[in-house]
Amino acid sequence: MSSDLLYLLWDSFLETLIMVGISAALGGLFGIPLGILLHVTAPGGVRPMTLLNRVTAILVNAIRSTPFIILLVAIIPLTRLIVGTSIGTEAAIVPLTLAATPFIARLVETSLREVDKGLVEAAQAMGATDMQIILKILLPEAMPGIVAGLTVAVVSLVGASAMAGAIGGGGLGDMGIRYGYQRFMPDVMTAVVIILIAFVQVIQSSGDYLVKRISHK
Repeated sequence: MSSDLLYLLWDSFLETLIMVGISAALGGLFGIPLGILLHVTAPGGVRPMTLLNRVTAILVNAIRSTPFIILLVAIIPLTRLIVGTSIGTEAAIVPLTLAATPFIARLVETSLREVDKGLVEAAQAMGATDMQIILKILLPEAMPGIVAGLTVAVVSLVGASAMAGAIGGGGLGDMGIRYGYQRFMPDVMTAVVIILIAFVQVIQSSGDYLVKRISHK
């Protein structure tokens, strides 16, 4: 493999790192509060609000049920409105964030459901406010599960970022398609696959390590 291709591989990896990093951060920024909202407003939650919960759940499910490749194309006008273009790394961040947000929200909601209800009831009996219950009981108790869920979400984003390369999203997926597939360069495709596997292994191992560190069970 030539030095030019090695440089392209490095640049493509950096693009993938940027896409996954920014979309994971934004997905967590929007998804974690959304997951808390879904749990808190559910029947039997800290502050049940049936209508709000149902509307939010429908929106979350609608986005989650849309295949990512279709989502990429469907929101091109929104992507252009936000970043001014529909191709490239910046453009790919928009659909990646939109796909990650409801996924993370559901993972957070699931983790919060596993918190012992007795702890919440005890806090309510002592006069704790809703915000205190969320910040002092629910989130600390669910944190290992939330971190594990975020790890799964980031790994999924790596695969989605590679898929974004199919429509000019940049990154390793784009390079694998343009050079490995369209130009019949199996060495490039092999290198892309190896880098993606190693990247996922690092993410998963880091997530597992964090879960062990913060788990008090």
